[in-house]
Amino acid sequence: MSGIIDKVVLITGASSGIGEATARELAAAGARLFIGARRGERLKALADELGGTVAWRELDVTDGADFDAFVDAAAAQFGRIDVLVNNAGVMPLSPLAALKRDKWKRMVDVNIHGVLNGIAAVLPRFVAQGSGHVVNVASVAAHMVMPTAAVYCGTKHAVRAITEGLRQEHDEIRSTLISPGVVATELGHDITEPDIAAALKGWRQKSLTPDAIARAVRYALEQPEGVDINEVIVRPTAADM
Repeated sequence: MSGIIDKVVLITGASSGIGEATARELAAAGARLFIGARRGERLKALADELGGTVAWRELDVTDGADFDAFVDAAAAQFGRIDVLVNNAGVMPLSPLAALKRDKWKRMVDVNIHGVLNGIAAVLPRFVAQGSGHVVNVASVAAHMVMPTAAVYCGTKHAVRAITEGLRQEHDEIRSTLISPGVVATELGHDITEPDIAAALKGWRQKSLTPDAIARAVRYALEQPEGVDINEVIVRPTAADM
C-alpha cells in the first residue's frame, strides 16, 4: 500500500503546471488534498474533478495572514496536516541592466517570502505533533546562475538554503528540495523581454511534462518513517543545463 494513503497534503500553486500535476498524482495515490492558488475557478474545477478528498481555497502566498488562514482551513477540513508542498513561483526573467525592480520584488515576494510564509504557517503544528514534511519546489536554478536569471537564481538558491536549514534545525520534520529542469508550464509567461521569451520557448523544445515532477514529489512522500529524501534534481534526458 502507498505510504501516501490518507495523508493530508497542502499544495500551493495548484491551479496549473507542476502544482496541478502533483494534485492529480497524489489524489490518485490516496492522499487527501487541500489546494491553493490565486485562481479560484481553476482550483474549484480541479477539486470537482478529483473528488471528495480534495478541498480548495484561494491563496496569496505573499500574504502571511492569508497563508495562516489557508492552513487553518485545511486543518479544520481534515483534522490534521501531514505535508506542505511549497510550489508557487514566478520567473519574469530580464537582464539586471533592465532595472525591472517591480519584477525583482515580485520574485523575492513569491519565491522566497511565499516559501517562508508556508513554513511559518505549518511549523508550529508539525513541531507539536512531532512529525511533518515540507517539500519545496525550487529549480536547477538553485544550482547555477545564468544571464537574465540572476534574481530568479538568487531566489531559488535561497529556497535551497532555507530547506537545508529546516532539515538541520528539526529532526522530527522531513524536508525535501525538488529541483526541476525545464518543464512545459506557464512559468515565465510574464517575461516582457521578447528575446528572452523566445529563448525560453526554444529551451522548452527539450522539456519535461509536469507529471515528471509530480512523481518525484510522490517518491519523496512515499518513503517510510525515518527516511528523508533531502534533494532531487529532475532534468529532461536531452537537457544541456
